[in-house]
Amino acid sequence: MQTKISGKAFVLGDDIDTDQIIPAEFLAYDPTDPEERKFFGMYAMAGVPPTQCGLPKGNTRFVEEGKYTSEYAIVIGGKNFGCGSSREHAPLAIAEAGVHAVVAEFYARIFFRNSVNGGYVLPCETDARVCEEVSTGDECTLDIEAGTLVNHTTKKTYQLKPLGDVKPIIDAGGVFGYARQTGMLK
Repeated sequence: MQTKISGKAFVLGDDIDTDQIIPAEFLAYDPTDPEERKFFGMYAMAGVPPTQCGLPKGNTRFVEEGKYTSEYAIVIGGKNFGCGSSREHAPLAIAEAGVHAVVAEFYARIFFRNSVNGGYVLPCETDARVCEEVSTGDECTLDIEAGTLVNHTTKKTYQLKPLGDVKPIIDAGGVFGYARQTGMLK
């Protein structure tokens, strides 16, 4: 796992659900087929209403038309990120779009565990209302070891909550990697 993630932030608000992250119509793609898996990245955030995208700018596309990856490295959310259905395709879609981490006030627990267990994206939490202080396109660095998110555009630093018991799973690249490292799987 990278210890620092730097790049542009894509900002969303509260209650971004898994149907918004990857709408059901795109679940027909096979994530085990590399030629089809890339479509999860292409359609990531396709269901997010324009009023939620790029707060406060509005109408900012997450993935440009005709592309499979996004220019954004970090997604910033509010409260209850990843609520809705339990589909693990949601963190997979975010990862396929090229995002390495999501920073939110808190997550729906199933989204959080799907992110960790699949090794898709790093789910970081913060007590700060970062989604109201960072703008889409701001250059940010998430430092996992320091537990901080730095917005280089505004020169503000935000403290992140510790990863806790999930850190070894994240470090191993997901639950199967962790199980292999600890001897649970051969």
